[in-house]
Amino acid sequence: MPKDVAIIGVGQSAFVRSYGGSIRELAFEAFREAMKDAGISAVDVGASIICSAPEYDKQRSPAGLIAEYLGLNPQPTFMVESVCSSSTTGIRLGYSLIKSGLHDLVVVLGFQKMSEISSADSQERMGRGADIMWEAPFGTMMPAYYAMHAQAHFARYGSTEKDLALIRVKSSKYGVLNDKAVYRKEVDLEQVLSASAVAVPLKRFDCCANADGASCIIMAGAGKAKEISKKPVWILGLGSATASMTLTGRGSLTGLNCARLAAQQAYEMAGLKPGDIDVAEVHDCFTIAELMAYEDLGFAEPGRGMDLIREGQTYIGGKIPVNVDGGLLSKGHPIGATGGSQVRTVVLQLRGEAGAIQVPGAEIGLVHNIGGVGVYGNVIILGR
Repeated sequence: MPKDVAIIGVGQSAFVRSYGGSIRELAFEAFREAMKDAGISAVDVGASIICSAPEYDKQRSPAGLIAEYLGLNPQPTFMVESVCSSSTTGIRLGYSLIKSGLHDLVVVLGFQKMSEISSADSQERMGRGADIMWEAPFGTMMPAYYAMHAQAHFARYGSTEKDLALIRVKSSKYGVLNDKAVYRKEVDLEQVLSASAVAVPLKRFDCCANADGASCIIMAGAGKAKEISKKPVWILGLGSATASMTLTGRGSLTGLNCARLAAQQAYEMAGLKPGDIDVAEVHDCFTIAELMAYEDLGFAEPGRGMDLIREGQTYIGGKIPVNVDGGLLSKGHPIGATGGSQVRTVVLQLRGEAGAIQVPGAEIGLVHNIGGVGVYGNVIILGR
């Protein structure tokens, strides 16, 4: 397992429905926490990578604005965007900058202030994450896309609305314990199943909420990490892949091929297998997304992901605890900040600092972060 690049600091703002400050102030909340966690100052930072999806705020080229506000001039800053997977793409870039020798310490900061525009405008922008010639004009919003995935999985494998509801029940159980989550209320199976429909078979509780939030990950090369940190968490494996923008260009709707390929790459780089993972954060923008992730990541055979949730195997104490911070379904999904938040959760787990949601003895963790409707897939494997 390579131990060339480590994460030495993590931070996150609270994820909220509407943040009252500016994007620079929102970014600072996560940055301040991560810098304190790492025990460093701005002069130690070699470069910054700012991660965000465009068109949610009026500021053009926010990387320059945020770097200035965080006191990171004159160090170089970069802007990265792969929609919902932007901050894990930023981590991949940060890893590359460190491995190349260009920088020995890099800050990766993701943010999104989605409340700057209306929910209707937000949905329209998300829809334009698909092909604007052949799909988006026909009303294919995010819930509709994932509803098609759910219907395909139901038809091929016999999974059910109840299986999806069980995922949301798990999410709410752990979301209550996460003081940075938007939704901190437990729901039961009947509430989920009886909720109003959004895009059949997905109902209100099957869908994550828009949110404002920021996350920050501080990365360092091996020498620097050992010098600065008493608790580095190592990046053991990285995988990244893409798929066609249109769903018609894909062979199957029962999973996300970009996630499967990214997972294979990450496992190979780390020299690990799915059974070696102690805790995972997966991109559960919709309940069906978590179910597909079980299978895409190799935690279950294709078509058997529902067995894991039916048997409680993705709870703490189960075979593979998944999204024990509540996931996107409870935390909310501030697009550019989401992947960094997932990484933060796994880092705290591996350091034994996750409090009420700690997975006992966790040594290897995995992050699965998807951009768009399976257009971009990133998988990161982390180890103590």
